[in-house]
Formats: sequence, C-alpha cells, structure tokens
Amino acid sequence: YPVYTSDQVAENDGSDGKPIWMTYGGVVYDVTDFIANHPGGSEKIMMAAGSSIEPYWHTYRQHFASDLPTRLLEHMVIGRLADDDQDKVDEQMDIIYETSEDPFSKEPVRHKALRVHSEQSMNAETPADLLTKQHLTPTSIFYIRHHHPVPFLTTEQVEAYEVSIDLSAYGKGTVKLSLEDLKKMPKTEVVATLQCGGNRRSGFNKYQRTSGTGWGQGAISTAKWGGVLLKDILKHAGLEDPIDAQENSNLHHVRFHSLDGVMASIGIEKATNPYGDCLIAYEMNGESLPRDHGYPLRAIVPGYTGIRNVKWLSKIELSKEEAEGAWQRGLNYKILPPSVTDASQVNIEEMPGMMEASLFSGITRMEAPGSFAKNAQPGDRVTMKVGGWAWAGGGRNIVRVDVTGDENKTWTTAVLGDGSEQRTGRAWAWTFWEAEVPAVVKEDRSVEVACKAIDAAFNVQPESCDHVWNVRGLGNNSWFRVTYRLPEQQRQL
Repeated sequence: YPVYTSDQVAENDGSDGKPIWMTYGGVVYDVTDFIANHPGGSEKIMMAAGSSIEPYWHTYRQHFASDLPTRLLEHMVIGRLADDDQDKVDEQMDIIYETSEDPFSKEPVRHKALRVHSEQSMNAETPADLLTKQHLTPTSIFYIRHHHPVPFLTTEQVEAYEVSIDLSAYGKGTVKLSLEDLKKMPKTEVVATLQCGGNRRSGFNKYQRTSGTGWGQGAISTAKWGGVLLKDILKHAGLEDPIDAQENSNLHHVRFHSLDGVMASIGIEKATNPYGDCLIAYEMNGESLPRDHGYPLRAIVPGYTGIRNVKWLSKIELSKEEAEGAWQRGLNYKILPPSVTDASQVNIEEMPGMMEASLFSGITRMEAPGSFAKNAQPGDRVTMKVGGWAWAGGGRNIVRVDVTGDENKTWTTAVLGDGSEQRTGRAWAWTFWEAEVPAVVKEDRSVEVACKAIDAAFNVQPESCDHVWNVRGLGNNSWFRVTYRLPEQQRQL
C-alpha cells in the first residue's frame, strides 16, 4: 500500500467533490461510499473527515462492542499513514487520556442481572427469564439504551436545572420550567411499555448481518411513569389552539432536545391529543427518575418506538420541521427495503423514521411435565406450559395470542392476563399471556414452540423475518420461536 502524510489525508475531506479519507491505527481509509450507510448518521462520521478516527472513538466507544466496524473498514483500505504522523496521533491520544476526564467515569452502577451488550455507551437488556416476572419491570433491570455517556449534573446544576418550552415559531417566545414548577402542576401517571426499535435484531442476523446491537427480546420493559401531560405544558407555555398552529402556521412537529445531544420529534397530533397520554415524566415506578432513565426529565410517548421517548430533556420546541440529526432524519431509525444494502441508493431524508410501534410478542418461560417429558420419544406429543408477553404500538389492545408446537398444524389460543383489561385504544402497556400447548417431539428430542399476537386492528405478526430484513435490523416482529430440549431441558430463549 502507498504511504500518505496527514496533510494529504486532510486534503481529502469531502469538500468540493473530493473523496473522504480517514485514518485509524496507522491505516488510511477511503470512506466516501460508506458515509450514507454510517449507522450513527453521516453528520457524526463527517466530524472525522480528513483526520484520524481515534479521538472520536474515544467518546463513541460502541465501536468497540463488536467486530463490525473493523470488518467494514477492511474493505476501505487505500494506504498507510506515515509513521511520523501516526506517532503524532498517538501522542495526541496520550494527552487526551492524561489531561481530559474520562467521559464515562461517572456512569451509574447497574444491576448485575442485566444482559450487557456494550458498557460504553451502556446497552443492556432485561434477561428473558425476568422479563415477565412482574407486569411493571423493576427499575433496576429495566432495559438500557444509550448513545452517549449518561449526563452527570452537579448539585448546583440540579438546583439550576430548567427545561425550555420554545414556542417562538408560534409567536409566544420561550418559557422555562424548573422541576419544582412541574411538580406544582397536575400530575398524571401512565403505565407504558418502551421498546428499542432494534429489539430482536439478532433474529435478522441469522439471515444476513445487520448493523447495530444484537438485541435478543429483552430491549423492552414497562413502568409506571409520573409527570405532567405534554399537552398541558404546551398550553401553559402559550399553545392555545394546536389545530390552528398546525393548519395555519404549519407547525407540525414537537421536537425534544436532550442534554446528551440526542434530538427527536413527534407530530403535534400525538403531542396534544387528549387521549395520547404524552408525558413529561419526573417519576418512574413511584420514585424519581434514575439517571439511566432520564433524570431529571424525560419524554414518554406511549405507543411509539423507544427513541422518541427522549431522556435528559433540555428543551421542547414547536417547529415546522422534524428534529434534525441522525436519530430523526438519518439512517439510525429508518427501515430500508430488504433489497437495499447501500443507503446511498435511496434518499434517506425522504423516508419516514420509526414512530408508532408495530405488533410484537415473546416467550419468556416454557415447561414440560416432568415425568412425561423424561419418557418422550420422537413423534410423541407433549403438553408444554408456555408464557410470555405481547404488545402493540398506537394504544392498540392485544386481542389474541396464538401458540403452536407442531409447526403450525394446530394452534392454541392463549389466556390473556395482566394488561388485557386496558382501555380500548389506550393500551400503552404490554399484555401477559399463558397457554398449555401440544407440541411434537423432534428427532433430536426437542420441541419448538412459536407464538404470534393479534391486535385490535387484527394485525398479525408475520411468520418469518427474512422478507422484512433491513440493513439496520429494525422492527423484527416475526413469530417468536423457542426450542426446548428434552430431557436436558436446555432452552434457547
């Protein structure tokens, strides 16, 4: 490979139609064709255009959580960085390590039971065997999905904390509210399930590798959130007529800004709907929000995918445009067609991001009668006791869960439990279910059980995820399958 100097790399920063070069570990890469496919958005990766990646990966340490980043880079190598210039990069990193505070040095302590995918930034799911122990997920094992270090506020910063409600686009200016101001307003509690848009991404990876955290089924949890309705806060700040604001001022979006830099938005229809139950929350399961889940304030947008429930709020803004940045307009939360593996083939900004969630279910426990299971032979039918969860976005109630143990030949209708009595159209939380299912023992003395949920609109989960595969691995809502092995009782949840 040819040797390039840092000056030569700097010349190729994408400006004026030039290619985009970057360096890492003494290797020079041409990343021009990858920019549109960067999972964190093109804006983030362009920060390193014409320079070294090392300082940025020092902050965005999720790049070290798997081998995917380095495997992708292997195909972009064009040369080596001159040794003297790489020495300067190494010296720069030594200075950063010695003189700057580790951005992850003040991370909260997490429960040991969480299934950790990456520690920096923390991404951890609730273990399957604990997922449905209680209808409200204990705060300590509620799944965690972070993009950056958790914001740390000093005592002085907490005392001075205010969230800005910016209605300047509506001609009303900005109102600032402290935590105490909000606690003086009428309090509302909402039980709502949150789920990461990439939950069950690992199922997609069986067909073709995707980009992102390889979640199982545990990037979903439920809590009772306490706070002030978003519609009331907007009204307090001066939004008197949301319909007028939308129809006559083209103010279609409510944008959330986070202390960690994340920005996302929802439509004004959802934000101000009296039955939408959007909340600016300061409590979780009856206690102050923990830092991992948004302290001091977070948005709760029931029935929407997790990223819209922005944590660590700094500003709420009425706008004509949706939020800027990778989490709303970039590739992060957009489902591309199965045939598209290169995001440069489509206009990302014209594609909608994930908003209202689809329909999902999972199996968290499965038992076989002991004496019968020990004697089961291939071809025998055993009765499996199965339980799990189901959830639909948009407040759609779960009306049925079907379970099969004989490769779809027969179906058993599950008994719905906790969550099945939620208000029609406002079923923001998951529903638990259980069933006794006849299952056929296979040649390897295993049985496979699958479940599918049906919601109030009679949407049904698809049988397989191969035809809805997408490069970001989002929205896997195919039938959930579990294999139970006899007699060893080895489970694959």
